[in-house]
Amino acid sequence: MSRGLVPSNQEIWKLIQGYFGGNIQIVPYIQEIFLLECHIAGTSYQDLEAVEPDLNIGDALLFRREPDNAHDPLAVAIYDRQERKLGYLPRAKNEVPARLMDAGKLLFGKLEAKEWVGKWLKITIRVFMKDM
Repeated sequence: MSRGLVPSNQEIWKLIQGYFGGNIQIVPYIQEIFLLECHIAGTSYQDLEAVEPDLNIGDALLFRREPDNAHDPLAVAIYDRQERKLGYLPRAKNEVPARLMDAGKLLFGKLEAKEWVGKWLKITIRVFMKDM
């Protein structure tokens, strides 16, 4: 993992710009700040059998806050590039990312690994913040 400036990943920026309606300025060099690694919680509640073949290591993942979530007011939902819901950041690890997102920081994920464990799709991700 680089500790200096890294070139912007154009694929991630296009995905993010589409999500925010193109209101994000592309910066040629930015810092991607690694925050944490975890699995996606709640994948067993999603129908991921059709989605799993489209998920590739290194894929960008979108995060959306769900402050009105009845089970967790700090919920951060995770979506693939086709905006299909995969699950959530685990409750034990979502407070800091949720607070950062509430403060206007841009967070995203990258798919690190996936494997079927019985009928459960275990998806490991890394969470990053874009420092602009």
